[in-house]
Amino acid sequence: MHIAEGYLPPVHAAAWSVAAAPFIVHGVRALTREVRSNPESTLLLGASGAFTFVLSALKLPSVTGSCSHPTGTGLGAILFRPPIMAVLGTLTLLFQALLLAHGGLTTLGANAFSMAVAGPWAGYGTYVLLRRAGAPLMVSVFSGAFVADLSTYCVTSVQLALAFPDPGSGVAGALAKFGGIFAVTQIPLAVSEGLLTVLVMRLLAQSSKGDLVRLGVLARPAGAAGDAAPSEGANAR
Repeated sequence: MHIAEGYLPPVHAAAWSVAAAPFIVHGVRALTREVRSNPESTLLLGASGAFTFVLSALKLPSVTGSCSHPTGTGLGAILFRPPIMAVLGTLTLLFQALLLAHGGLTTLGANAFSMAVAGPWAGYGTYVLLRRAGAPLMVSVFSGAFVADLSTYCVTSVQLALAFPDPGSGVAGALAKFGGIFAVTQIPLAVSEGLLTVLVMRLLAQSSKGDLVRLGVLARPAGAAGDAAPSEGANAR
């Protein structure tokens, strides 16, 4: 998801920035409401952002000669939903571009769209569908983190293919090449990220159970606070 500074044609860079902007603006509003309504969420929000920053800052060599990264966005998307993750992910990418030379400012919109928008929505959607189908929490968490990671690189492949179509086979041929390069290392990374996210969620279930109940990740105990059964929102999540 770290397309390098200046790598995309200006028109493509601008177009992806425009595409990402509404999600980020909506996310800022959602984040503001969350902090005002639940100030106790601040610590968990910071932890979610830090998890994304640390994982996505890892630069792992690929056997194809490129580099791959985990994303870390699945956890925040599950806890706080994708709009807020759009803000946390974009801030992560901004700081990485300024401090670590990962990505760039001209490609920030494209990187944000793939990692902070598309990945969290795909991962959260997977998580919600599995929970509604009755899948165990940790199976749903693993699947959500896995899909969030992998879908980020699928979108990045599309972005690069649109910018640099193959001379012979066009966008489809370029997409197959970029996707094939990323898949070699990204699929194992997505599995690893899913397992790590499950581990972190297990720790949070022990140390921050009240927060997870409030966020709807864990069901409210029967008979607690006047709720004899888990809420509809908890079942959906």
